[in-house]
Amino acid sequence: MAEFSTTTTTRAPGLNLPQQMGRRLWKPMLAMALMAFPVGFVIHVVKATRIADGGDATSIAGLEQVGTGVMWIGFLAVFAAISFAIAKILGEFRTGGGAVQEATGSRVVSLRTPATVRVFIGSMMMGMMVILGSVIVHIVVGADLLGGDVAALEGLEAASIRLEAFRRLGTALYLSGIAFGLGTIIHVIRFQTIRIRQLPDAA
Repeated sequence: MAEFSTTTTTRAPGLNLPQQMGRRLWKPMLAMALMAFPVGFVIHVVKATRIADGGDATSIAGLEQVGTGVMWIGFLAVFAAISFAIAKILGEFRTGGGAVQEATGSRVVSLRTPATVRVFIGSMMMGMMVILGSVIVHIVVGADLLGGDVAALEGLEAASIRLEAFRRLGTALYLSGIAFGLGTIIHVIRFQTIRIRQLPDAA
């Protein structure tokens, strides 16, 4: 167990704040994604219909911006649901492993928060802010265009390219954070396996 940083208590630990949030929020985030994707799809279908009917460029560009923003709300919600589910899984390991140790009458040995958890949370938060910022810009620009602001068309293509770059950066940060979260689960499983093997001797 020397490779693990641990704490020892007499009772099973409870959930920490990120794990409590994960327990409550992974389902609402998934539900948000399942609502956002169909809405974004419908908006893009309306845009395609406007193009086929020879609609004006301003409203078509507005629908493109709003549709892209709504679709990325869906992606953001999916990433958040996965991240919160990882936090929930880690919480189940924390409380479940502690409860098993407590039930055997042994001291409860728990992992201290690994460095990978901090990277996981930090990357997730940065990715969320970057993607959310680009989504807000898409929707604001789209609303201006749908409101008939022809001036908003100026420089729209260059702005869309820059927003795409920010979305990709946010996605990279989010997925990197998820990878660290999954790595933490592997680390916890290794610790739990070793600790469970020690329980018969401790008992």
